[in-house]
Amino acid sequence: MSPLPVITGLGFITSIGQDRATVQRSLGELRHGFEPIEFFNNPALPVKVAGTLKGFSFPTPSWRDWRWPDKFSVDRELLRGLAPHGVYAFCALQQALADAGLDPAELTDGTTGLFCASAGSPFLLHSFLNQMHETRGERGNPMGIVSSIAGTLNFNLAAHYKIAGAVCGFVSACASSSHALGYAMDEIRLGRQQRMLVVGAEDLSAESIISFSSLRALSSNSDPATASRPFDRQRDGFVGTGGSVALIIEDADLARRRGARIYAELIGWGQASDGHSVAVSHPEGAGLRRAMQRALADAQVNASDIGYVNAHATSTVAGDRSEALALHAVFTAAGAEPRVSSTKALTGHGLSLAGAMEAAFCALAVDGGFIPGAAHLTELDPICDGLDLPRTTLDEAPGLVLNNSSGFGGSNVCHVLRRPT
Repeated sequence: MSPLPVITGLGFITSIGQDRATVQRSLGELRHGFEPIEFFNNPALPVKVAGTLKGFSFPTPSWRDWRWPDKFSVDRELLRGLAPHGVYAFCALQQALADAGLDPAELTDGTTGLFCASAGSPFLLHSFLNQMHETRGERGNPMGIVSSIAGTLNFNLAAHYKIAGAVCGFVSACASSSHALGYAMDEIRLGRQQRMLVVGAEDLSAESIISFSSLRALSSNSDPATASRPFDRQRDGFVGTGGSVALIIEDADLARRRGARIYAELIGWGQASDGHSVAVSHPEGAGLRRAMQRALADAQVNASDIGYVNAHATSTVAGDRSEALALHAVFTAAGAEPRVSSTKALTGHGLSLAGAMEAAFCALAVDGGFIPGAAHLTELDPICDGLDLPRTTLDEAPGLVLNNSSGFGGSNVCHVLRRPT
């Protein structure tokens, strides 16, 4: 029998909380993390709201000006090579390791690997390239490359924690950390690693978010209470956020031998591409439908076995419609009626971070015996008729849970979780 991957540690730096208890309370109370924001000090921009990271501040590209909550400690030498989202990631991973009861010394023997996901730091890259052009190449930050490009998380975290196992970064836009988690599952199932650290993170900066405005993908709603409303008929785009979530994934036998708390078992995953557009989901959700079906097949379960779906739904008109049609094809057509919600109604869309963040939310739901409600949903899009979207958080065990993610180019990734058996 193949080793079974389980989740034994969670760490959160999110708009709805920076520890497990606060995040779980926010999910239960449907408490959002949005605040008014003004990007580029430009009040003319239509984007007025973001999912903010309280207590963190990165006002300049210089790490000397950066601030974070007092409860976190970031080593000065490590800081020199980090981007803002690297600071989030380091704080989240510290939490996750403590939550799993692991000492950093236990990570160095080659049986532990690290898979990360981020888009890099456009904020830092812009600064470093400007400096290069202004000095005609005669000056540059020696840590500029490792702190700003897409592999910055795996570079810094692997070196700091002396990870000698598998280390890799994943870049598939908003499916990135879901890919990291899926392939981490396979590392354990194939017996290549006994433990995997999975980390997703993104900057919260104008450079990371405002570009999506040109795609008309961002909400122009200035009300934090209604700007993000997946599956609502009046939705007008997503709300951006940043932060980091870290998960500790282990072979179930190892976790039980050392007496670790197990949040959830990861029993299957699947992926499929739309093969349709570089930026827009397939209009009928074809790739996501196949990814869900492959995840169910890998987990050896049926559509009727799923009790809750954490939808990717970002609150864009086209994306939510595509996912609703995919859900109908997989579940409604089979006579199945799982509960459905998108926690992006509370957090905003974390881009590369989204899949890991929502997998962690699913683990909390499985462990805590609750189903997050579909927040801010007042006028259901008719395309969702027949889907069960509860308006409040339900105090009921979700059973098996499906977590959906989709990214640019039609990348679709799904995971199946269940309570420890």
